Amino acid sequence: MIKPLLRAAALLLLPLLCAPAFAHDNVLDQVRRFGTIRLGFYDNARPFSARRGDGVPEGYSVELCTRIAEGLGRQLGKPLKVEWKLLTLANRFEALSKGQVDMECGTTTWTLGRQAQVDFSLMTFVDGGSILVNNETDLFALADFAGKRIAVAKGTTTERALVEALKARGLLVEITPVATADEGMALLASGAAQGFASDRIKLLGLALNAPRDGLYRIVDEDFSMEPYALALRPGDAAFRLAVNRELAALYRSGRILEVYDRWLGPLGKPGVLLSALYFLQRIPE
Repeated sequence: MIKPLLRAAALLLLPLLCAPAFAHDNVLDQVRRFGTIRLGFYDNARPFSARRGDGVPEGYSVELCTRIAEGLGRQLGKPLKVEWKLLTLANRFEALSKGQVDMECGTTTWTLGRQAQVDFSLMTFVDGGSILVNNETDLFALADFAGKRIAVAKGTTTERALVEALKARGLLVEITPVATADEGMALLASGAAQGFASDRIKLLGLALNAPRDGLYRIVDEDFSMEPYALALRPGDAAFRLAVNRELAALYRSGRILEVYDRWLGPLGKPGVLLSALYFLQRIPE
């Protein structure tokens, strides 16, 4: 009787024994032990998160995460190695929930629904959803898209906000979900879609990188408000506090404007909402 019980106990314990050594650690304990922090990025969310020709991540959110990692190293008393993991819009929250990355460095909008899945840092940016169109069209507001087609990234807050905005206005518009911004821009360039919806700052970047100047413009109307934050592994208040401590220090010092100017400066100075965000989040120690 004892041997069957021992075998049963061993089977129950096997998943725990085979689990990663850091499974029960919080993020800071794990980072301290291994000297490594794992950060997620995207290769198609310029100017926030993208990949250079040599494969190195870069962008506004990437630099924020890099500075946070340096600050966490100072908090822990040892420099940290950064391991970058390429994410997609489809797998970003799963990667955080499963502990494959500790922090996501992209363009994720902080919503209460998403906070049920992952944690979030202080806000890092604020934007609005809008639509990019060919400059030769007569499309200037949502109402002009009646009977037309708009491409939008699938599963994003932009998609949901666009659907709600069209419904509220009683507009019949065909929504075409796409996997990436490149796919949406291809539809727009070919005329298969008359607009591509995304956050305004992303659309500005796409317009600036168009094959020729003046090819695209953004309509005059925003249909949503998008507060960006860094998504974090869930259920770890100590790690969230450590990250927010670094962001608040960046806002208090004014060095956040260095990051903004490097990546977003060509698009103009921070607007009223973004300036207020930077100011209000100068949380004192």
